[in-house]
Amino acid sequence: MATLIDPVVGDRKIYGSGTDQAQWLNWSGLTGLPDLNLTQHFPERGRVLIFAPHPDDEILGCAGLMQQLAAAGRELLLVAVTNGTGSHPRSKRYSVEQLNVLRPQESLNALAVLGLEHKVQRIALNIADGQVMQAESELLQQLQNWVQPEDILVTTFAQDGHPDHEATGRVVQHWARQHRQRCYQVLIWAWHWAIPADARIPWAQARKIHLTAQQLALKQQAIQCFKTQIKADDTIHQPPILSAKTISRLLIPYEVYIDATEHG
Repeated sequence: MATLIDPVVGDRKIYGSGTDQAQWLNWSGLTGLPDLNLTQHFPERGRVLIFAPHPDDEILGCAGLMQQLAAAGRELLLVAVTNGTGSHPRSKRYSVEQLNVLRPQESLNALAVLGLEHKVQRIALNIADGQVMQAESELLQQLQNWVQPEDILVTTFAQDGHPDHEATGRVVQHWARQHRQRCYQVLIWAWHWAIPADARIPWAQARKIHLTAQQLALKQQAIQCFKTQIKADDTIHQPPILSAKTISRLLIPYEVYIDATEHG
């Protein structure tokens, strides 16, 4: 299958320091976003499937949502698209084989911190890290094995700035529209490259959930489980993939989701 939209990331760059947390918190447009109402937007008849391009995206993006859905007794399925084995190329500390074990285990550890280890079923699709765009056909085929007609799909933003995030978002949205299913896309790297009121983000389709202080604290603790991502690797002179600034942006008391459902 050809890619579903133009795959060029363009000006959505995720290098450099990015936009400060304070800039987002001071933007009235963020607090003014309408709420994502669990009863209205996540009808009880369907499971909720969360598609994570890499182990950690489900926590960085959706830790609050997962806590709230689990508390409401909803059935959650976490779909790990890749095992994140490409995060440390040429590393003498982490081989591909080690990362293939470590990164999924970090995800499981994070779910345990959230108290969700027995409430979230986790499956791995084992698509190659960094190659999701090239494997869009495979990903689409795999969705046939897991998605049920009443499921609600949560994925990464189709213009998030990371190729794997964007390809995952495209494919899941394509599936949802073909099968008339609800689909929400969470912002992760967009918080880095975007600025408040950024026209590249469809804010008119955006909704937020508010995290309580306890939910936010648990999200912060869960992020700390991803040791491979928050520590520097001096064997390849690589700084932490998740810098303190990156993490702080993701610890605003909101998670923002784009309603990617086809309406009308």
